Amino acid sequence: MPKTKEYKSELLDKLTSKIKEAKSAVLVDYKGLKVKDISNLRNRLRESQVDFNVTKNTLFKIVLKKEGIEFDQALFDKPLAVAFSFGDEVSPAKEITLFAKDHETMAIVGGILEKKMIDAEMISRLAKLPSREELLAKAVGSISAPISGFVNVLAGNIRSFVNVLNGIREKKA
Repeated sequence: MPKTKEYKSELLDKLTSKIKEAKSAVLVDYKGLKVKDISNLRNRLRESQVDFNVTKNTLFKIVLKKEGIEFDQALFDKPLAVAFSFGDEVSPAKEITLFAKDHETMAIVGGILEKKMIDAEMISRLAKLPSREELLAKAVGSISAPISGFVNVLAGNIRSFVNVLNGIREKKA
């Protein structure tokens, strides 16, 4: 059943708004995956605030051109799905890379980061980066390390003084 022009224009509007709002996107060749596997992937991605859409390549190319994002025409030779991330830039790359390890038929083709196309190798590098929460925890740990070290040094002097007093008390008793 052919799609009406109104339906296609709605799809174009939705895709355009997703590309404008998304912090990053990952393009995936989903050919060979079962519907059950795609549903599992969608559920996993939804937990990370990632929207996974199977789109028509022609519509997606129109949106990319409209947004001024340059792309390689060869990317769209096969059916693609797009994972849009509205929270963490790294989360779709991480989740899809983990999922692709269990499903060899699925392949990461490329992605969009900061309104520019990136290749699959860059996506795999993004997947290896720590998440935003991990980076924040490391930063807090780095900031608090000197302070806690200083507190331990001060406590060490007091502890030694208490040990000396305790030794004197035991000697007199």
